Amino acid sequence: MQKLGIATVGIDPTRALIERARELDSSGDYRVARAESLGVAGESFDLIVCYLSLIDIPDLASAASEMVRALRPGGTLLVANLSSFNTAGMPDGWQHDASGARRFSIDRYLDERAVWVTWDGITVQNWHRPLSTYLSLFLERGLELQYFAEPTPVGGDPMRAAHYRRVPFFNVMEWRKKP
Repeated sequence: MQKLGIATVGIDPTRALIERARELDSSGDYRVARAESLGVAGESFDLIVCYLSLIDIPDLASAASEMVRALRPGGTLLVANLSSFNTAGMPDGWQHDASGARRFSIDRYLDERAVWVTWDGITVQNWHRPLSTYLSLFLERGLELQYFAEPTPVGGDPMRAAHYRRVPFFNVMEWRKKP
């Protein structure tokens, strides 16, 4: 976006990630902050992007309120998030059934809960929430849903694409703040 002349602000609660971003782009505006308390004036942004971050936020209701507060009237909140179907199976979703076939197990879909997951030697706490939680939070704060998709994989390794077609991996939502 910066290459297109669009002013951007990068926010993350992890100091090491912000420091790395500054190393890679010394002219960028990168800030250590949490979604629940962005530290910006109200109605500061035309666009807020949450890319695979909502699942990391313990107090999602406060974060939703803060993002809406920071968004200008007519502005857009763009969300790419792990699918609630996917997070309902964490951490042991893919298992082998009695016949040896690989199946994805979803359990306690409607129960919001913290889940510890590990990949590539990194352990993080994610939050499973049913899709209705995300929709309700943004609708209650006056946002209008403009777009929703559960993208299907295209291209790449056919076996990996087939794997991700079995259980929706993530969804994309575009929300608009009323003018």
